[in-house]
Amino acid sequence: MPRRSLSFLWIILISATLSLSAQPVDAPLFPLNDLKRGMKGEVWTVFKGSQSEPFGVEVTGVLRNALGPGKNMILCELTDPRVQGMGAVAGMSGSPLYIDGKLVGVLSYQIQRFETTRYAGFTPISDMLEISTLPTDQYTDGLKATPLPLKSDSAPRSEINLRERDILPLTPAFSVGGLAPNVAALLSSQFEALGLSVNALGGSFSHADTAASSVDTVPTPKELRPGDVVAVALATGDISLAGTGTVSHVDGKRILAFGHPMMSLGATELPMAAAEIVTILPSQLNSIKVSNVGALIGAFSQDRLSGIYGELGKTAPMVPVEVSFPARMNRKSLQFEVVRHEQLLASIAATGLAQAVMGSNESGLARGFKVTTTVTFPGSEPVELNQIYPGPQGFQQGLNDFVSTLSLWIFNPYERVFPEKISFSLENTPEIPQGVVQLMQLSRANAAPGERVDLTVGWRGFQREAATEIVGLDVPRAWAGKELEVVLTTGPALDELTGRPRAVPVAQMRSFEEYISALREFRETDGLYLAVIEKTRIMTDQRASTPEMPGSLERIARGADEARFQRKESYRPLWEQRILPGRLFNIMVRRPLAITD
Repeated sequence: MPRRSLSFLWIILISATLSLSAQPVDAPLFPLNDLKRGMKGEVWTVFKGSQSEPFGVEVTGVLRNALGPGKNMILCELTDPRVQGMGAVAGMSGSPLYIDGKLVGVLSYQIQRFETTRYAGFTPISDMLEISTLPTDQYTDGLKATPLPLKSDSAPRSEINLRERDILPLTPAFSVGGLAPNVAALLSSQFEALGLSVNALGGSFSHADTAASSVDTVPTPKELRPGDVVAVALATGDISLAGTGTVSHVDGKRILAFGHPMMSLGATELPMAAAEIVTILPSQLNSIKVSNVGALIGAFSQDRLSGIYGELGKTAPMVPVEVSFPARMNRKSLQFEVVRHEQLLASIAATGLAQAVMGSNESGLARGFKVTTTVTFPGSEPVELNQIYPGPQGFQQGLNDFVSTLSLWIFNPYERVFPEKISFSLENTPEIPQGVVQLMQLSRANAAPGERVDLTVGWRGFQREAATEIVGLDVPRAWAGKELEVVLTTGPALDELTGRPRAVPVAQMRSFEEYISALREFRETDGLYLAVIEKTRIMTDQRASTPEMPGSLERIARGADEARFQRKESYRPLWEQRILPGRLFNIMVRRPLAITD
């Protein structure tokens, strides 16, 4: 073959290769009402690695108002043999659709699940471009963008009907890294309650990954192009959680992706991360992309009906979380960062603690352990909570309560204040910390001021001999003539009994400082409390209680602010002492104590 012909053939091969490895960045827009049934298009997405490639579709029609008033959906048949077998894949969310080189919309919805011919729903690009113009609230940094101009729509050319229940948004391919599979499974219900369908099969590269690894880390792109893979990171570091989808539209550093909501958070602050696709797991029910997540490259500021919007180079604030282990374990602490979101923060932070307790070879916590949780707020002394568990099984059973308690600490109804840091410290107990009370008695049921009453508690530890704890009580003169009770119970139960419930009464407080103060007043959860209590009628004012307030003053106070001033029957502690710390009990014993004049 002549050299000139060979050169011409080489040019053709190069051009063909380039056409498969590059997709339009500044493509013109295709007006929705110019669509016709039977038009052929290309959808760009990443099947493996980080290089996008096209697959073919054919326009079936337009679903008018399918997603709400004025929010339409483009229905296409997936004609490419590679995709026809697996259907629309979780992780393809946001893959741009081009017809004649013009941008039409983005892949975003699954149509049915077991059909013999695969279809998918596409969000029109005009709906996505609206996101970039929506206002951000006071907690974002005011990212703004101007949408590209669109031609005005004319009369619809092709309309079809489909039942709404058959239209399912493609979920981002959420995956966790740094968690053992049993831990991820345990926390799946927590994530599902938040609207996250988490696939444990996935990974991430953190700063701690060593160069000794034979696997290359996820490349950090200098720029993103339509069809590229991108991730929303909810946690980064030793523990990671991220949702992977596809870039839909690029305008300089401004990025549109997904084509449907991630969690419908509205104006928000979420990290944007690089990612790569390891493979696609095909399924008749729900095919999914398996991904690795890499470095942070920007931040998303909108999570809306038609997609998510963000900007390269921006940063989203996060809360650092640390889990430190007992000294004898001889391993580094877990360190990761979590998005500043009220519900997500508590659940994801708890995953790191669960990993330390149940997902490590070195844990050694089978006989019991103590968790010290420290939450540090800006301009305030840290708030500390100590909890003891009889082993990983006990922690697993109490995990939901732990997350609820942590949420109570993190999310306050007064100010949008996030912690500067959350720390968990694990310390193993020398023996199983469970205890049983076998006896509780008073040396006398009637006493006079100045006399001594001995309170005797007989108890037994796990696989231990029976023991006795005796506490002496000197009766003060102020108790003369009162009918009292001596109570033996746990700290949380005594809190409830004496009008200090763990669910902090919001209406009775007026500031974040008062809220934090209330958290510090909770009694310890381990050990037992011996208390002398008196039945009384109290009037509450925020966290202060006034027993037996005169009726005239009570009426004036409640008339001024009924939510703040409340009357209720309760018990007032006159004396209390904590005993047997470091052990777990479940008991409530009450004994009468009459004090003579």
